[in-house]
Amino acid sequence: MKRTAVALAASALLLPLSACGGSAEAGDGSTVTVTVGYQSKTINTVTAGTLLRSLGSFEKQLNALHDGRTYKVDWQDYATGAPITAQMTAGKIDIGSMGDFPLLINAARGEQLGKPTHLVSVTGYNLKGGLNTIVVAPESTLADLKDLKGKKVSTSVGSAADGTLVRALQRAGIDPNEEVEKLNQQPAVGASALSAGSADALSQFVAWPGLLAHQGKAKALYDGAQLNLPTFHGVTAREDFAEQHPAVLEAFLKAQAEATDYLDAHPVQAAEQVAEATGLPAEVVYLYNGAHGISTFDPAIKPQLVSALEQDVPVLKAAGLTGDIDVDSFVDDRYVKKALGAGYARRLAASPPATASEVWPKGSAKTRSFSSPNQLLAYVAEHEGGVRAAYVPDATTGTLWFADKAVWVADGEQLLPFVAPATARAYVAGHDGARVVTYEDALGRVS
Repeated sequence: MKRTAVALAASALLLPLSACGGSAEAGDGSTVTVTVGYQSKTINTVTAGTLLRSLGSFEKQLNALHDGRTYKVDWQDYATGAPITAQMTAGKIDIGSMGDFPLLINAARGEQLGKPTHLVSVTGYNLKGGLNTIVVAPESTLADLKDLKGKKVSTSVGSAADGTLVRALQRAGIDPNEEVEKLNQQPAVGASALSAGSADALSQFVAWPGLLAHQGKAKALYDGAQLNLPTFHGVTAREDFAEQHPAVLEAFLKAQAEATDYLDAHPVQAAEQVAEATGLPAEVVYLYNGAHGISTFDPAIKPQLVSALEQDVPVLKAAGLTGDIDVDSFVDDRYVKKALGAGYARRLAASPPATASEVWPKGSAKTRSFSSPNQLLAYVAEHEGGVRAAYVPDATTGTLWFADKAVWVADGEQLLPFVAPATARAYVAGHDGARVVTYEDALGRVS
C-alpha cells in the first residue's frame, strides 16, 4: 500500500491544534486533550470506540508515554460518520471511526478543505458484505428486491448501508435514483419510519437490522453478503494531528489492538460490556461481534479492503457525493505497522474464523458451538426455555442470523437456514424435494 506524503504548509504548522490542546513540545508539562469521535451503537467499530473506551486501554497507553505531558481523552459519540467528518475537517476531532463509504467521503472532504485525513487501521469487516442488511416490517408482503420498485426505502445517504442498497437495486434491475423513493434518514429515524409504515423498507448497517429483527420489528429482505463485496469500518486520523503527535496515534492503535485481542479472547464478556455501554441487547451485539459473528475484527489494512474502497469510489461519484478519490494516498498503514511491530504481518495474513452454529445458554458466560444447524436445533429442542440466543450461518452466504428469525429449508434430513427469503427460494428451486418450513417445524423435525 503506497502513500503520497502531503506536506503541510509552514503557516499551517503555526496553527493551534484545537482538538489536541495545542502543539506543546514534549516535557513542558502541558495538558493535551485528544478528541476521539466514535459511534457507540455502530458496534462494528467497538475496538476503536465503545469497547476501547470501556477497557480504558487508550488512556493506559497514553500514561505510558512518559513524555512530560498529561493526556486527557475526550470521547464524542455520534450516530453516523458524517458529523465525525465535519468535526475532523474543522480540526475538532483528531481520530474517528466510520464505515467504508463515509471513510471515502471523509477523504474527499479533507482534501477539498485542505485538511487531509488518512485511513490508519480497520476495526471490523466482512469480506462478503454481510454487515449491511435490508429489512422490512414483520407483516410486509415484500419478498424480493424487485418488490421495492416504486416503494419508499429509508437509508442514511452516503453510508455503507446506502452503498449496499444502491448496488443491490442495480443488480435487481432497479434504478436506485428513479425507481425507488429514497428517504435520507438517521438509523433511529428510519427504524421508526419502518414501524410507522411511512417507509416500506430500511437499509442500514450494524447493529440496526439485527436489533430490529431481535425485537420482532423487522425481518430480513436482503442479506448484504449476497453482493459478495467486502464491507468494513475503519479508523481515520487528521494528517496534521498524526504528523505532530505520532506517538499519540501509535498509542491509540496499540490500544485498539489490545481491545481487539480482548474481544477475540472474551467474546461473551465483550458483548456484555458493549451492551451495558450502549443499551443494546447483548444478544444483538454478539450476533455481530461474537466468536463466529458477522464481523471479524482486525486492525490490519488488508488488500481486499483497499480494493473494496477503490470499487466504492464510482458509486459515490455516480451519486454526486464525491469526485475522484486517490485511495492509495488516503490509506496510510505506517502508524499501525509501527504500533503492532512484528505482529502486523500475522494479522494481515489472518483469515476470518469458520462459520458455525452457536447457542448462548441462559445464565452462562460461554456459548456452545455446533458443526451443523441440525445439531443446534436438537439442542434448542431439548433445552426449551434454557436458551438465551441461538445463531446459525446462512447456508449460502455464511452470514450469521438468529435461528428463530431465519428462513428454514428442509432438504431431506438436512435443515438449512437462510437470512433472506429470496436466497431460500433460490436454494429450493435448485434442489428437488427441498421446501421452506417454519422454525417450529424445523425444531419438530429434530426432536
